Amino acid sequence: MGITLLKLSLDEVVGTLPVEGNRQPFGLLHGGANAVLAETLGSTLSALHALPDRFPVGLELACTHHRSATSGVVTGVARPIHVGRSTSTSEIVITDEEGRRTCTAKLTCLHRDNRPG
Repeated sequence: MGITLLKLSLDEVVGTLPVEGNRQPFGLLHGGANAVLAETLGSTLSALHALPDRFPVGLELACTHHRSATSGVVTGVARPIHVGRSTSTSEIVITDEEGRRTCTAKLTCLHRDNRPG
């Protein structure tokens, strides 16, 4: 996918995803690629809050695709909406190189007592 993490903090996780290599058949950034970026950033943010005592796993992801991206990179910024002992929810805003919002996502993670598997 080519995701690069740029910033990791308890307040936000920032990362980029190249459009090239992540397009759907009509040449636009695939909506699933937006979802992968959103879940990666939101899960990383949850892990920063939950680890090492608890292990976050994705529970629900919702994405709204506002506009298409056809070239360059998109940047995602995950910020916490709720951080609790057993769950956390993040909002992830994805923008194109011109700063236009292309996708808004919300991820809720369950914080498990032990690592799955």
